[in-house]
Amino acid sequence: MNWLKSLLVAGLLQVAAVSAAEAQGDLDRIKADGVMKIGTEGTYAPFTYHDASGALVGFDVEIGREVAKRIGVKAEFLEGKWDGLIAGLDARRYDAVINQVGITEARKAKYDFSDPYITSRAVLIVRGDNDAIKSFDDLKGRKAAQSLSSNFGKLAEASGAQLVGTDGFDQSIQLVLNGRADATVNDSLSFLDFKKQKPNANVKIAATRDNADQSGIIVRKGEAKLVAAINEALAAMKADGTYGTISQKYFGADVSK
Repeated sequence: MNWLKSLLVAGLLQVAAVSAAEAQGDLDRIKADGVMKIGTEGTYAPFTYHDASGALVGFDVEIGREVAKRIGVKAEFLEGKWDGLIAGLDARRYDAVINQVGITEARKAKYDFSDPYITSRAVLIVRGDNDAIKSFDDLKGRKAAQSLSSNFGKLAEASGAQLVGTDGFDQSIQLVLNGRADATVNDSLSFLDFKKQKPNANVKIAATRDNADQSGIIVRKGEAKLVAAINEALAAMKADGTYGTISQKYFGADVSK
């Protein structure tokens, strides 16, 4: 029976430790530990990925490191697959997730978000010498290179386009460049990254949707002090030009608005 008592005691101690951590609040604990644990994929360029040397880099990684620095602690990144990232907050594996997490009403019901730190829009991309397609309405009857299950594909189809199935952004762009498709509807951030890497590529944005998708740093529900500290760090980064420098490095543009 001693082993049973030991298990019970261990279980009670673990519960007590978790309860104490929750009562203390994440911001106070982060400052006491000197570390902010951040969940991220590490496989999603240019936001979070590994460079040729194997180092974890990317727009979101630099934002996370700078936020942690301004809170007064170090950033420790814990990598995982997208499907389990947000669930990792519930398991207290990390304190925040920085991985282009879109701010939605469904997520806001269960978690807290920082202020938006990046904005993307659906854009209509055509060859640089294509002057016939100037709006989404001009897609009617034309071929659009799209991932068939994506929201961008649905938008192109709703605009009257005939879809040409692809595996993703890069293949869609190639089909537009070689004339096998007239256009692609895709993410503005992906286009900015592509043009940053290949500025001479013969493609352009013909039209941009007004509706914007915003991403924020996501944390556990009820962590108002932590959210306030993150927002203060983000605002300071934008005010002193640090955000702009990071944004220009990865996109060649301000992606906050």
